[in-house]
Amino acid sequence: MKERNVHTFIGCEDEYEESKIVVFGAPFDSTTSFRPGTRFASATMRNESFGIETYSPYQDKDLEDINVFDAGDLELSFGNSESALKDIEDATAEILEDGKIPFMIGGEHSVTLGSVRAVAEKYPDLHIIQFDAHTDLRDDYLGQYYSHASVIRRCWDIVGDDKIFQFGIRSGERAEWEFAKEHLHTTKFNFGNNFDELDKVVEKLKGKPVYFTLDLDVLDPSEFPGTGTPEAGGVTFVELHKAIEKISKLNIVGLDMNELSPIYDHSGQSTALACKLLREILLFVYK
Repeated sequence: MKERNVHTFIGCEDEYEESKIVVFGAPFDSTTSFRPGTRFASATMRNESFGIETYSPYQDKDLEDINVFDAGDLELSFGNSESALKDIEDATAEILEDGKIPFMIGGEHSVTLGSVRAVAEKYPDLHIIQFDAHTDLRDDYLGQYYSHASVIRRCWDIVGDDKIFQFGIRSGERAEWEFAKEHLHTTKFNFGNNFDELDKVVEKLKGKPVYFTLDLDVLDPSEFPGTGTPEAGGVTFVELHKAIEKISKLNIVGLDMNELSPIYDHSGQSTALACKLLREILLFVYK
């Protein structure tokens, strides 16, 4: 993981030792409930990232001015969720042990659990911010305990009540919504009226360790069709960018981006958007 790669995301060619953020891919989509293909996201993003600039006009910052290491993709067992999650947990723990911030690129959303396990081990008071179209709170999906449809429920098993804050949620079965009302903080459809709900959460979580998980299907399919479970009524890129800027002020100790499925958008629009977001998040989070 610490060896320098030839195939990297643009602007992430620094050495491991000097980097504060470590990007790595988790190409796993074996529990996908609708359309598979997220396993190709991280490799495709590396290829397509050279279509964007390292410089962000939004922030007047440049990836060339910060130190980020791209560790490449983990080798994961496609047919064994528990094995894949353990490999992700071990990789995340190694990055944390070296005093760096792990930034995982999925893969389906289930990969988040492996990273959260490691981060919660180091930060027992961990809080989670989730941007997503779906609740992901089923106790299981078709008998699969470690499913992308149950990943936040498994994270709740770790962190407990009032530690998870969901935004952009607009899909889930009735039982998931009822569970959320009792145990989580859920904001439907967007980030609140003029971002008011998100602002309240940012104020509440100041000084606390935060894990940020971004399911890209929080975006409206008109802007981001390349995902396995598109859900109408999502947020725009501009809204998402503003929301990420707000939470970047927090103590983010681990994060991930997931659910890009590039094969469902032959225009490349979705991959280009994901690459741009990755650049922006790296520049926002880097302290």
